[in-house]
Amino acid sequence: MHFVALMLQAQPDPEVAKRLAVTILYLIPIFILIGLVILLLPFWFILKKAGFSPWLTLINIVPFGTLILLYVLAFAEWTVVPAIPPAWPPQPPYPPQA
Repeated sequence: MHFVALMLQAQPDPEVAKRLAVTILYLIPIFILIGLVILLLPFWFILKKAGFSPWLTLINIVPFGTLILLYVLAFAEWTVVPAIPPAWPPQPPYPPQA
């Protein structure tokens, strides 16, 4: 709201403009870090569950890294060990009591 009021003034106060610029410069890195965490955290768990090194998540920081990583995940052979089937079938439920 203050930004709109600042832009509508004929002669904006240079001190207010300077404070606004400094505030924005402080907030941009925080927003970038939050965005990186939102992007990197799911890839970390996906790579770990797929049997890859979770550190491959850092490829996402490179430009077009997310696209490269998606292609690696899509076309690579996943080395996940399948679950061991049970040695015997589970016991069927008891018949209802009369």
